Amino acid sequence: MKKYILYLGTLIIGLLLGWMIFGGASKKETDHNHDTVTETNHMWTCSMHPQIMQPEPGECPICGMDLIPIESGSDGMLANQFKLTENAMALANIQTTIIGQGKLEGSTVKLSGKIVENEEANTVQVSYFSGRIERLYVSTTGEKVRKGQLMATIYSPELYAAQQELITAAKLKESQPALYKAVRNKLKLLKLSDNQISQIEETGIVQENFPVHATVSGTVIEKSVAQGDFVRQGQPLLKIADLNTVWANFDVYENQINLFEKGQEVVVTTNAYGNKEFKGKVDFIAPIVNASTRTVTLRVVLNNENALFKPGMFVAAKVVGGTKDTKNVLTLPASAILWTGERSVVYLKTDPNQPVFEMREVVLGSRIGDDYEVLEGLSAGNEIVVNGTFTVDAAAQLQGKKSMMNKGGGTTMTGHEGHMGTDTASSKKESDPTPGHERMEVPVKFQGQLKAIFNDYINLKDAFIEENPKNITSSAVNLRNNLGMVDSKLLSDNTSHELWMVLEKELITATSAISEMSDINAQRNHFKHLSSHLINVVQRFGVNEKVYVEFCPMADNNRGAYWLSKEEKVINPYFGSAMLTCGEVKQVIN
Repeated sequence: MKKYILYLGTLIIGLLLGWMIFGGASKKETDHNHDTVTETNHMWTCSMHPQIMQPEPGECPICGMDLIPIESGSDGMLANQFKLTENAMALANIQTTIIGQGKLEGSTVKLSGKIVENEEANTVQVSYFSGRIERLYVSTTGEKVRKGQLMATIYSPELYAAQQELITAAKLKESQPALYKAVRNKLKLLKLSDNQISQIEETGIVQENFPVHATVSGTVIEKSVAQGDFVRQGQPLLKIADLNTVWANFDVYENQINLFEKGQEVVVTTNAYGNKEFKGKVDFIAPIVNASTRTVTLRVVLNNENALFKPGMFVAAKVVGGTKDTKNVLTLPASAILWTGERSVVYLKTDPNQPVFEMREVVLGSRIGDDYEVLEGLSAGNEIVVNGTFTVDAAAQLQGKKSMMNKGGGTTMTGHEGHMGTDTASSKKESDPTPGHERMEVPVKFQGQLKAIFNDYINLKDAFIEENPKNITSSAVNLRNNLGMVDSKLLSDNTSHELWMVLEKELITATSAISEMSDINAQRNHFKHLSSHLINVVQRFGVNEKVYVEFCPMADNNRGAYWLSKEEKVINPYFGSAMLTCGEVKQVIN
């Protein structure tokens, strides 16, 4: 018995020692691991419902999916990074470039402008007395005239009476010299020469129709009267321009003003003469910004003795060597930039070996040719998207990442909800416009043109619902053609104009692809992108109509897709009769 008691006691002591040695270490290791997890991944969220925030892993209370660390997704990417497939990269022709720092010396800034007459050489031919134009010898604009050439003859009752006064006063000039002198001066004020006055006095014959002679040589650019018109003293008859020199007026945006100074060399070209170049210098920079176009006029005086330049002709200019030609600056292509309100954003390729992207806000300086100076947000060596930028932005929106239209990023958007962004569990929001999608003020006429585009889109959506290939193609063609009818010149604000140009390009690409394809599944894929871009258009510019934004989580292989509708009732264009009512209203745009 003592023997068994000894064995049992030894076993108990061994167990106690093992627990003390290994159990404590295990507890420390567990505590250490727990601390590491808590420190690294202190919050967990759902990839489908990021409004869910929990301090520990588990299941989403809404959909039951496993929660993921908020710092990174299941693929190891940061919260606002996203990845595109190689197929998507090729389909959208997404191209990137590495930006670097270098000198602007020798760079050129391109401008567009128009030839106008040299105002300093313009002369307005006026009538120096009231009367009726008996004969007009210059019949059309564009005629060349010489100084002293007869332009017109005028019958003037006033001048007729003044001649009679002269004949009478001439008889009394010995007795009343003051009266005689006053009458002669009166005729001189009516622009009669001394020879004409002396001839009237000597012959005693009153001249009924008086000639009007050109005071300068030049080209008639404006004719203000016709034969038989009655004109008053000082009324313009003709405008004559000396076109031996002309002005080339160019528009310079506000952020380009500091690149120019008086005396800079300018190379002017025009389509009229192919690659021929004409040199000039900056003669004048307007001190006032045009309130409607937000530009400043830059003027160049050009020699035109050979009459090559015609007023109204469009010209382009290359201004060589801006005022920053000795400064090292960082620049990026204009095609890489997306504008939204006061923000400028680009897409950075974060992994040189993988198509992983992330939105980056930048602060821009002056525009230099086709590039912009970067003041903040990027550094030399960064790789950015320069072609297909808006497609990348659409992918970011659809994946719930930070994007041009969603400043908050993944914490306010779900993977399926894309750029609609719900921040609660509610499935429907009404807004005008949505938070983060500032409505831009645009002309009503422009909104009317967008409404026509929206109606074409509705016809295309209905054709997808009916699964009618003929109507799908014809509706896409109509939408594509009417996009070309939208007048972007109605947008005087530079931000709204550039945003529309980017959106328009994406809309045209999507509609063209739909019209050129015959497979309805491929067409629906492009319809998804078309809808995404048109949602941005409606949110930012408006169409003067209530619009419903609807969403189906099962479309696009369960990745989800949006569409626009005029009615609240859900009729799904992605499945046709198979799943006609699948979906829900995500947003109402007033």
